[in-house]
Amino acid sequence: MISFPNAKINLGLSVTEKRPDSYHNIETLFFPIGLNDVLEVVHNIGSNKPFVWSSTGIVIDTPPENNICIKALNLLKADFDIEPVKVHLHKNIPFGAGLGGGSSDASSMLILLNDLFELGLSTEQLKKYAVQLGADCPFFIDKTPQYATGIGDVLNVVNLNLSGYYLVLLVPEIHVSTPEAYKFVKPGQPEFRIKELIKMPLHEWRGKLVNDFENSVFMQYPQINRLKEYLYNIGADYASMSGSGSSVFGLFVQKPKIDLDNCFIWTEEIK
Repeated sequence: MISFPNAKINLGLSVTEKRPDSYHNIETLFFPIGLNDVLEVVHNIGSNKPFVWSSTGIVIDTPPENNICIKALNLLKADFDIEPVKVHLHKNIPFGAGLGGGSSDASSMLILLNDLFELGLSTEQLKKYAVQLGADCPFFIDKTPQYATGIGDVLNVVNLNLSGYYLVLLVPEIHVSTPEAYKFVKPGQPEFRIKELIKMPLHEWRGKLVNDFENSVFMQYPQINRLKEYLYNIGADYASMSGSGSSVFGLFVQKPKIDLDNCFIWTEEIK
């Protein structure tokens, strides 16, 4: 069985408070985009190994047992009789870019195993497993625009139609550590609520729909800020960093021409 785990962008991201457990409560809107990995899981009949792992695309430099897809496998194996499998991941979504690629892979792994072994898990049950792997993993079970609060695990579907806009995603050769990014953010309540802002015309989002990580990340990595400025200079109606970076994206009425080097570029018309 095969699936295509998709990336996401954050439309606004407010770090509202630090919790007693040292995590942070946030407010954001997760929006799925077309950039995807490819994940395949098949039976490995007769094998004495619980899994055989292989990967292509972007190099994955961690041992297979530490990969979040295998963690998803082990999570279900603790509750179900799952026979040996072969797992292949073709990695397209850049790491450390605020795009949720690993979380998406993990959620797709849960869905594939549920289907392959006919486990009968409902969407809500899959989400309960997914949140054990990462706060944003449940979002990738549904893959629809969702307003997220809590640590990113309290989700509510929102009606947001951006069809017809062109998305341009830029990912520099920079890895931003999420824990480090949180160290420099001062939690507080946002001036404008994301759920209200997205009701406004998109061209009015600029300066209002903000990502709280931008100030500190831009200070450490000014080249990321320059990419955001570049998107506005070529005509973006709205541009922002996604998550804790390093990716930035712009939304355009017309498909722009991109002239950049040393940067991963993804362009799509939102359907």
